[in-house]
Amino acid sequence: MTDFKADALPLLIGSLPMKDHDAATRLILEFTPEVPLWAQLPMFLEEGMAAQFLPGMPGFTESPEGKLYINEESDTFDAEYLAFYEEYLAVTEAGASLDDSRFSLTPATGRGFKEFMRQVDQDTSGFKALKGQVTGPFTFATSVTDKEGRAIFYNDQLRDAAIKHLAMNAKWQARTFASRNLTPVIFFDEPALAGFGTSAFITVSRTEVTEAINEVMAAVHEEGGLTGIHVCANTEWDLLLDSTIDIINFDAYSYFDKFILYPEKIKNFIARGGIIAWGIVPTDNADDIAKETCDTLGEKLEAQIAQMEAIGIDRATLLSQSFITPSCGTGSIDLDSAKRVLMLTRDLSKRIRA
Repeated sequence: MTDFKADALPLLIGSLPMKDHDAATRLILEFTPEVPLWAQLPMFLEEGMAAQFLPGMPGFTESPEGKLYINEESDTFDAEYLAFYEEYLAVTEAGASLDDSRFSLTPATGRGFKEFMRQVDQDTSGFKALKGQVTGPFTFATSVTDKEGRAIFYNDQLRDAAIKHLAMNAKWQARTFASRNLTPVIFFDEPALAGFGTSAFITVSRTEVTEAINEVMAAVHEEGGLTGIHVCANTEWDLLLDSTIDIINFDAYSYFDKFILYPEKIKNFIARGGIIAWGIVPTDNADDIAKETCDTLGEKLEAQIAQMEAIGIDRATLLSQSFITPSCGTGSIDLDSAKRVLMLTRDLSKRIRA
């Protein structure tokens, strides 16, 4: 852990319902000027959760119908697999440039990142940190499939390649931010962890998930960055609280009662400098977004903070190790609702800090 303090600043989850990366970036900088992030715009298919990070994977194939998958059966797969690990060793051990590697975002998938850095470089003086995001290894490897439709998480060879691919992309983002003398904050988006421990993933072990998470975290830590995990529903929170993660982002609007079930783990997490990112601003539907105000959300958050105090966590310490965030990204809602989410996040942060 570094001595970085979140100080209840506003922070966003990457997606927005827009088609203009320039306008999206300006909106982000307006509402989260201290710790902004680069925009993911899922209206572009190549910026989907899996699609954005698939290029560069060995065996990556797009069918004539537009299906994306990993083809182990192709004549070129063995050569592609060997080339992947040769490049991985080149960037991790031989000092090869990540900028020029398969692990950076492509011109098609990285438009939001490129535009973000362009605007950031116009004046870096007002930022406390820069946030990036990568699809988490569990979500990525359980959603990407082989030619037969089997999730690559269940293939040891492909799972290892996926973890290393995501880790190196996160490392590239962190290194890019750190080169501006700004703290990198890299989130791994893990919506699929909501299903961990259920019958859907009954054959997946806790060790496999923990090892995958810790490997991608280590790549960011090597660049002096902070790591976060975003889960937009309930999960087995002790798995994350016991990991090497620095920031846990959960849906405090709907699932605080589940999160608080791990009081000792939460106290230990805070004691080691861990940061709670409170997803207190709803994003699930326009009705909830419209009905909530800064006052109502403030009351809800204060009640939750009181429960954290009741288990033995000092309020001042907790707030210094907190971010205020939406409960999830806004890429699937209408633009007016998305802008209200950004406004509520900013204004609630100001209220808490005041």
